[in-house]
Amino acid sequence: MSLLKGKVWTFGHDIDTDAIIPARYLNTSDPAELARHCMEDADPDFPRKVTPGDIIVAGKNFGCGSSREHAPLAIKEAGVACVIAESFARIFYRNAINIGLPILESPEASAFLKENDQVEINLAKGEIVELSRGRKFTAVPFPPFMQEIMAAGGLINFVKRKANLKDSSK
Repeated sequence: MSLLKGKVWTFGHDIDTDAIIPARYLNTSDPAELARHCMEDADPDFPRKVTPGDIIVAGKNFGCGSSREHAPLAIKEAGVACVIAESFARIFYRNAINIGLPILESPEASAFLKENDQVEINLAKGEIVELSRGRKFTAVPFPPFMQEIMAAGGLINFVKRKANLKDSSK
């Protein structure tokens, strides 16, 4: 989980939760159904083009708007391995961590990376490398406990694992 490699899809500034998963699809919480509509208001072809392991790169304030957890869930279920942005809306940031979607803030990577670039990401170190040109960027890595939450697939799975560890130690 710590090393990711994928193709970049770019989006601009202020991509709100309605662009990530339009409100007209919020009558379901089925992750697969949400994934079929991920980013379609920002790029109608995105749900058909994205492949597992791809990376979203965006500008500032990614995930602004409503506090719906459906937004990071749709991205994760669409197969996106990580979102890199100049900055994230705070509620999206928390929701992404809670469901185990890796996100990194890197203004330099956000400004430099282009559509179809291939990147390698070391989440533990906060390193992003654009592979064809060899350009390296940094992001502040998450503390170990937050990396554990994401590696577990989200907060609920993390808590279940911790609870099971305590039960088995009795």
